[in-house]
Amino acid sequence: MFDSVRQALAKQLRVPAENITPASRIKEDLGADSLDVLQLLMTIEEELGITIPDEALAEFRTVSDIVTYLEDHR
Repeated sequence: MFDSVRQALAKQLRVPAENITPASRIKEDLGADSLDVLQLLMTIEEELGITIPDEALAEFRTVSDIVTYLEDHR
């Protein structure tokens, strides 16, 4: 799951995938803004066929937060 999220982040944010770790902070380390995060999660929702509620979106701080949520809600 991490590799899928990492590839999606790399593509969305134009950041080298090798620079993205589970501990990477989405906004501070990767430079994502709120719109970037929303677009990323919309892409993930489409690919995995799940819906991520806004309450969960507000809690995502690191790449690991996203991966953990997806693994718990697949």
